[in-house]
Amino acid sequence: MSKLINNSEERKNLLKHMILQLHQGEAPERVRKQLVELLQKIPYDHVVEVEQELINEGLPAEEVLKLCDVHTQVLEGHIDQTGARQVPAGHPVDILKKENRELVKVAENLNLLYSESAELGPEDVPEYLNRIRSLFNDLIQVDKHYRKKENLLFPFLEKYGITGPPKVMWGKHDEARDLLKAAIETAGVRQNVTPDEVQVSVDMIFKPASQAVVDMTMKEEEILFPMSLDTLTDTDWYEIYRQIPEIGFCLYDPKEKWQPEGNIIQEKFETKGDAIILPSGSFSVSELTALLNTLPVDITFVNKDDKVAYFTQGSHKIFDRNRSILGRDVKLCHPPASVHIVEQILNDFKTGKQNHAPFWIRVNDRFIHIEYFAVRDEKGEYYGTIEVSQDLTEKRKLSGERRLLSYEEK
Repeated sequence: MSKLINNSEERKNLLKHMILQLHQGEAPERVRKQLVELLQKIPYDHVVEVEQELINEGLPAEEVLKLCDVHTQVLEGHIDQTGARQVPAGHPVDILKKENRELVKVAENLNLLYSESAELGPEDVPEYLNRIRSLFNDLIQVDKHYRKKENLLFPFLEKYGITGPPKVMWGKHDEARDLLKAAIETAGVRQNVTPDEVQVSVDMIFKPASQAVVDMTMKEEEILFPMSLDTLTDTDWYEIYRQIPEIGFCLYDPKEKWQPEGNIIQEKFETKGDAIILPSGSFSVSELTALLNTLPVDITFVNKDDKVAYFTQGSHKIFDRNRSILGRDVKLCHPPASVHIVEQILNDFKTGKQNHAPFWIRVNDRFIHIEYFAVRDEKGEYYGTIEVSQDLTEKRKLSGERRLLSYEEK
């Protein structure tokens, strides 16, 4: 038995077998006992490799997502981080970890409030829910934390062939976001709410929301961060570091600056000549860049191989776009729940079945119009797809006519 347990491949196979047992409905407590008894400690890279292999072997990412909380509960405290790299202050992982510390503090304060819920009188309810909502308004800043992972870290992992765990983790982000929004909405209703209804909200809405955030910090620090530090180079991390301010920070404002040892990495912009000649005119590179970034829309171009090739960098961004997505498979740039829509659009465009797909959504009371267009040459050959997003909130309010010059206030 000891030879089996000490063999890396056998340990990984056993872990895979146990996760599949969970998938088949085996009791988590029984599996936990087996893990503790037979494996004692599980190297974190085994957890990642097994998750990736299960997806590669046909287990849908959605199923791994459903299992995520269960097998994380089973593995908690039994993932070996021996040898995991340490990082200096200001490093992206250091920033993410310190954001986690602040998120956990907020969740702990919520737990203290939950413990008071059984003693509430009717007159206490409005103030109690106000305190709950205030803390959840802090906790929902975790969205910035998750966006840094989704838009900066995950693209680099994918470039190294690690696609399964980021896809599963993004799905868990979306679940946490939904829970947090529901908690804030519930805490906002304070009139005619009884203490019993508050208790139900604590058990069914508030606790699951804050616990989802805490659980993710464990997944990050025991699995994601050690794996990422083993995989990415200092050059990769520095590219992430430079782009973090574009998304912002979550409950933590770093004071330390970081750069890799050795030469400072500098961005280089080089062109062969400065003229871009088009059938109807020409631009310099700087003119074309300024023109595209001045357009009141966000434009992203995905080439015929489904890789992100270009995006505008205007002053009014609607969605996060960072240089780390360049070369990324566009299907990996979207939450798991909407990937099937992206795949259908691309397939319909490539086959010539369709050339245009419009959508409109509401984001924080803003009316956002999104259109996808197939890009073809004069012979109809498919070159790729552009996504054009525009905030139409103010334009929808227009009426009548404006024929006289009148500048908008800045």
